[in-house]
Amino acid sequence: MANPSRNEARPDPSDRRHRLQRMASAALYAVLVLIALYTARTFIPAVVWAIVIAIALWPAFRWLERRPFFHKYNNMLAFVLTAALGLLFVVPFAIGAAQTAKEAHDLLGWFHHVLENGIPMPALVDHLPMGSQQVSCWWHENLALPLEHSPAVKNLHSATVVSMTRHFGGRVVHGLVIFGFMLMTLFFMFQAGSKLGEQLLSGSRRVFGSDGAAIVRRMADSVRSTVVGLVVVGLGEGALLGIAYAVMGVPHATLLGMLTAVAAMLPFCAPIVFLGSVLWLLAQGSMVAAVCVAAFGLIVVFVAEHFVRPVLIGGSARLPFLLVLFGILGGAETFGLIGLFIGPALMTILVVLWTDWVRSDG
Repeated sequence: MANPSRNEARPDPSDRRHRLQRMASAALYAVLVLIALYTARTFIPAVVWAIVIAIALWPAFRWLERRPFFHKYNNMLAFVLTAALGLLFVVPFAIGAAQTAKEAHDLLGWFHHVLENGIPMPALVDHLPMGSQQVSCWWHENLALPLEHSPAVKNLHSATVVSMTRHFGGRVVHGLVIFGFMLMTLFFMFQAGSKLGEQLLSGSRRVFGSDGAAIVRRMADSVRSTVVGLVVVGLGEGALLGIAYAVMGVPHATLLGMLTAVAAMLPFCAPIVFLGSVLWLLAQGSMVAAVCVAAFGLIVVFVAEHFVRPVLIGGSARLPFLLVLFGILGGAETFGLIGLFIGPALMTILVVLWTDWVRSDG
């Protein structure tokens, strides 16, 4: 008579075969996903940018999608939003390019003039409280004489300039291609509409459970609040400083205001633009205007960076200011410009995991 306990302990061959098949399927899926990602690696930045923009605009898109008109014409809604975003990015750069082309003749004339005659030293240098002699000596040795013979520009040979121009042109073309594919990806995301969001949440819930779906929602909230904090604050700083440029007589105040807005979307980068305007005003001898622009710009940047932006970014994501700063700057250093939005989302995951671990331990 057979021993029942021995028969029960013996593993079922069908279960073992099924387990091996599942492991082989998982390995095959992982390899196929990696191959697909490697094949499309050039366009991954475009997809990530499209995801960030879609997350930021998702509440507005859902509101429009529920309107009676757009509810029937979802494709039209996707096209209108995508076209509006494309124009939002293209128009400012087109204005800047047109302004640059308009003054290209004067710029080339000034360039040829300084090549032949050098750059005269501003009178401001003689009135510096310290270091005026050293600055004056360096200026006369490098910039006051004809620049074609200046040691400061001796490495700028024609071959070097051509190489730099080709590299810059290549980067511009690559950026335009990525921008085009980003708009195309964004259109298909909008076209999928609410079904896409439901599928993402359903997949997260299936793989990671209810906690996974909650983390996905928190990450989306973090990305959305980061976009609002960076873009809205940047536009506000650009508008206020653009008004200051116009009032104080800085040329091309509108263009400089747009450049300030773009720079202000990066933390602590707005001073690069408005301090350049301050230096121009000082070189023109407008001491009062320079002081006013510098003081107003520093006040605007201080309030925006230390009060408004942390509240907008950290408020909805419930992140401390230090983690917001680490996420933005660390993300930008690690992932580039897209890291400005990825970093705070990763910090959100860190805070959620830490909170869950503390609660489970308690």
